[in-house]
Amino acid sequence: MAKRDFYEILGVAKNASEEDIKKAYRKLAMKYHPDRNPDNKEAEEKFKEVKEAYEMLTNPEKRDAYDRYGHAGVDPNMGGGGGFGAGGFGDAFGDIFGDIFGGGRSRSAGPQVYRGADLRYNLEITLEQAANGFDTTIRVPSWDKCDTCHGSGAKPGTQPVTCTTCHGHGQVRMQQGFFSIQQTCPKCHGSGKMIPEPCPSCSGAGRIKRNKTLEVKIPAGIDNGMRIRSTGNGEPGTNGGPSGDLYVEIHIKPHPVFQREGDDLHCEMPISFSKAALGGEIEVPTLTGKVSFTVPEGTQTGKTFRLKGKGIKGVRSGYAGDLFCHVVVETPVKLTEKQKDLLREFERMTVEGGAKHSPQSKGWMDKVKDFFE
Repeated sequence: MAKRDFYEILGVAKNASEEDIKKAYRKLAMKYHPDRNPDNKEAEEKFKEVKEAYEMLTNPEKRDAYDRYGHAGVDPNMGGGGGFGAGGFGDAFGDIFGDIFGGGRSRSAGPQVYRGADLRYNLEITLEQAANGFDTTIRVPSWDKCDTCHGSGAKPGTQPVTCTTCHGHGQVRMQQGFFSIQQTCPKCHGSGKMIPEPCPSCSGAGRIKRNKTLEVKIPAGIDNGMRIRSTGNGEPGTNGGPSGDLYVEIHIKPHPVFQREGDDLHCEMPISFSKAALGGEIEVPTLTGKVSFTVPEGTQTGKTFRLKGKGIKGVRSGYAGDLFCHVVVETPVKLTEKQKDLLREFERMTVEGGAKHSPQSKGWMDKVKDFFE
């Protein structure tokens, strides 16, 4: 089977620059990398094809031979270059490997640059604060540049020196078969520098731990577990890398009256035995004040009433949720003798009136009777 044109494989023109070829290779290598396409033979073959095309076109001698004679010019069986040479493939593979697995820059780019770590801050707020939103300030422990050495890590009057292991590159290269893989230098940890005389204030770290005060705006309708990102307020990066972000995670305190489910609120509403039997107007609390509505006569415990729009308007909602009131009929306690006598009389009259006064009890007794029969 005839081999495809290397330029066609990478999707670049024949006059493409080395940088254009490298960009095209990065994109395709990340797309077809075996670790991103497990057990995908087609992707594996394409990855090998892309790799070979990159190796050939980034080596000036091989590229010139290929441009002159095609595949025959680089076929090792016909006197061409071929094989896994030093045509820049190792550097590019290191870049791709880093892009996929979160590494830093390639060896040719100098010391590795790392983004700072993200931080998390747990903020506990009330249900009312979550519903209405508010502004607050928080104190966050973080790392700042050392004022004594200005971030260099070296004692004032001295300077860091080039690492003797990686020669300032921040990475060392290991040969594993056909592959040349770059790793962070174990001696300088990717900085490319060594510090003979560490700064007394930061012990050579170049940064010190401090508490900083930040203003945070909590949007109305925020829910439990949501996070607010404060860009650049995480830990500072290494070797000039960007700072990480701070994530403020919201935790809503339990409320004595309401339970929240999304944008809806739920509450239990105790009413007296007489109010449940006779019906009447009652007051119900909401987050914006009290509202009144009428309970129909004969209301049973467990009955739920819905107050539309009395819940919470969520961060991404166009309208407020609802308030669901769950009725709990309260049994009277600590009765006087007169009250007890009245209830006994009421019970006698209710029993004499038959099932029409207690339809649920009649239905339940019928089910029990059927069960035992």
